[in-house]
Amino acid sequence: MATTPKQRLALAICDFLSKSLTDGTLQAEEKDSIDIAINCIGEAFGVDPSDKAAVSQAIGAQNLFQIYSVYETFKNVNKPTTPASSSSSSSSTSAPPPSTTSSGPTEEQKKQAEALKSKGNAAMAQKDYAAAIDYYTQALALHPGNVIFLSNRAAAHSAARDHEAAKADAEAAVAVDPKYTKAWSRLGLARFALGDAKGAMEAYQKGIEYEGNGGSEAMKKGYETAKRRVDEIAADEAAAAAAAGSSTRDAAGGDAGGAGGSPSLADLAGMFGGGGRGGGGGMPDFGSIMNNPMFASMAQNLMSNPDLMANLMNNPRLREMADSFGRGGGMPDIGSLMSDPNVAEMARNLMGGAGRGGAGAGR
Repeated sequence: MATTPKQRLALAICDFLSKSLTDGTLQAEEKDSIDIAINCIGEAFGVDPSDKAAVSQAIGAQNLFQIYSVYETFKNVNKPTTPASSSSSSSSTSAPPPSTTSSGPTEEQKKQAEALKSKGNAAMAQKDYAAAIDYYTQALALHPGNVIFLSNRAAAHSAARDHEAAKADAEAAVAVDPKYTKAWSRLGLARFALGDAKGAMEAYQKGIEYEGNGGSEAMKKGYETAKRRVDEIAADEAAAAAAAGSSTRDAAGGDAGGAGGSPSLADLAGMFGGGGRGGGGGMPDFGSIMNNPMFASMAQNLMSNPDLMANLMNNPRLREMADSFGRGGGMPDIGSLMSDPNVAEMARNLMGGAGRGGAGAGR
């Protein structure tokens, strides 16, 4: 980023050379030479001509050609007149020369600039934003730094949806006269349109402070709109962070049960010593078991009831049986196992209620 006046001038020169290739000032065959010149200037002054933000900061709402045009307008203002011109000015048919000052535009130039501003306002009313921008630019060439002209051109740029240019003009206007509150409003609008809701809120807040008495309704409305957007962005970021945290916890827990999720058939298979193959303790092939319609129905009931699955995984008798399988032990006495009321109830639930009927018939 350019930090000294000379560096900013170097960027302005590079910008002028680059635009001279696109506006028809230079021929296309000159491009290689101009590119080399731009690179040399950039390296010599330690600036990056391709950094659009730095260039925009360096030249503001004007460009080097416009600035030089203003200089040419003023450079002959205070030159002494020749006798011939004095004689000519005394004739009845010649208009008197405009009054001048050494530090600004002449009164005549101010009048011309005001007339151009009025034309720009009329063009705005007709929604001819390109013409309005041109009139305001001409007015600024005659009266540079006029806060009203800058603010009006910012409004025209916003209407034409050139929000970067609107932002540059509005920032230049508030730098010239922070008390001109319309410029703060236009800066807030431009920043908001560019997605900088926080910057827009700050601009509207400045406008309210300079207006005093709590600010105008328009300024307060702009501030509230920007603040609402800032709050929405903060809420979205918080929700995204929460979702990311939840996804991380789910990935860590997976289907393994416990804090991250519910038990699965894979857990049940693991509990009995294996998955798709026969376990070390003689556990039958789990895939073969699931081919049995009765066990398939049991599995379906089991998977549709996470609480039942959790109870099954945590039953001490079944854990004891699983440990026995894991150590290579034999199958426990089924009758003894079913004498446990909890196991019997779970079996009836697994069978979808069929087990309850069978138990009654046995009595």
